[in-house]
Amino acid sequence: MEEVIEYIPQMYDSFWALIPPIVAILLALITKEVYSSLFVGIVLGGLFYGGIFTSDFSFERSVNHIFNDGIVSVLSDSYNVGILVFLVILGIMVCMMNKAGGSAAFGRWASTHIKTRVGAQLATIALGALIFIDDYFNCLTVGSVMRPVTDSHKVSRAKLAYLIDATAAPICIIAPISSWAAAVTGFVDGEDGFSVFMRAIPYNYYAILTVVAMVCIVVMKVDFGPMRRHELNAMKGDLFTTPDRPYTNADAEVPSPRGKVIDLVFPIVVLIVSCVIGMIYTGGFFEGNSFISSFSDCDASQGLMLGSFFALLITIVFYLCRRVLKFRETFDCIPEGFKAMVPAILILTFAWTLKAMTVSLGAKEFVAEIVRGSSSGLMGFLPAIIFIIACLLAFATGTSWGTFGILIPIVVDAFTNDPTLMIISISACMAGAVCGDHCSPISDTTIMASAGAQSNHINHVSTQLPYAISVAIISGITYVIAGFAKNWYVPLFLGIVLTIGMFTLIKKVGKDAGGENTVE
Repeated sequence: MEEVIEYIPQMYDSFWALIPPIVAILLALITKEVYSSLFVGIVLGGLFYGGIFTSDFSFERSVNHIFNDGIVSVLSDSYNVGILVFLVILGIMVCMMNKAGGSAAFGRWASTHIKTRVGAQLATIALGALIFIDDYFNCLTVGSVMRPVTDSHKVSRAKLAYLIDATAAPICIIAPISSWAAAVTGFVDGEDGFSVFMRAIPYNYYAILTVVAMVCIVVMKVDFGPMRRHELNAMKGDLFTTPDRPYTNADAEVPSPRGKVIDLVFPIVVLIVSCVIGMIYTGGFFEGNSFISSFSDCDASQGLMLGSFFALLITIVFYLCRRVLKFRETFDCIPEGFKAMVPAILILTFAWTLKAMTVSLGAKEFVAEIVRGSSSGLMGFLPAIIFIIACLLAFATGTSWGTFGILIPIVVDAFTNDPTLMIISISACMAGAVCGDHCSPISDTTIMASAGAQSNHINHVSTQLPYAISVAIISGITYVIAGFAKNWYVPLFLGIVLTIGMFTLIKKVGKDAGGENTVE
């Protein structure tokens, strides 16, 4: 029997593995066009895999890798398909809620209870914090509920996308009952994963300080960088700033005049309950596992898909019984909801394919060697180093969970003899992964936040970057302190003080310069 020799590209496990995503990210930020930028990164990864700079370069191998190992592979992956089905169902439900008049009724109710721009933004943050089960679910649900409210108070779509994104992954990563907690616990081999996750929560400085920063930005009315232009334009009536309207037809339907707030609240509550049941079902809750264990062992993709499907069925029956939608109108929402999600689905498909290119080039092995090489000497600085590496890796690959999978097992092995430093370093890895994911234009969560806010994707990325980087710098300082102090409260207290102080200073400098950083 002939032995099959596995092909390994010459650029495998080298810095070249990170070039395709870096090029895609830079192109997206420069050209403001995400589809072509991602595709260029994918093609570059395929050419590297085929050995473009070597004598045995194979164009055929490159093309087959892009399509068979890339696009076809990610679209046939059961986890990815589950996420796409979940997205489509959410798009259908949002279309139904709009057509039934639930969103319009909630907007009218909110206009009598939420009187200010600050109130609208704080309500968005509060709702985002309450929906902590899953970041995808968070982004689209908060976006569909709060978009009419923030629009009525002239909050820019870019600002709404930031608030959604900053209450998605950062909240999920410090919530014990979430798909993210389940993912992290699955990567902690040889330890009680859930216990490790719980102990790591107070050390997750980036997530906690992001929430603090959000509240400061909203309450103190501090906006700087590209966000300031978007907010000033929104105050004049232009919520988008740029001419691109990727979701312009998503809310084009004339809502039912019989719609009430219950027509929005009921589907959302059913969706939350159904998704929780779906997730614990996949974790074996109905086979005898405890609630916590079921969340730890769940398949988030399958759980969200099943939960959203049953929520859709219940919502259809509810609307038919309420007579706010006719049978034909209900099913007309299916293609409309699908069309509304096409931009997000296309970006996700390209982003997943680009990740497949980086994996095939050995990006995770390259980064793992860097981390292992830095694990000797200056141990107190290691949490900060791990935080930076996790940021860069998640930024380049657009995946938090992939970063967890690469770095957490290494951290566990490196700190077996120092449990406290292991917890701090695992938390630094989680925080860095969320930070990089938060900044990356090819991140699933960032894409979903743009979809939820119905904002131009590059507008969202460019306006969010200054805020995320500001918090990341302070978080890096807190991890240096934590590495030596080996407790969570001193670095956290200093981090909160620094965050509040930074935004106070930005506001003061803006006032001294004529109100440049304040949008009233």
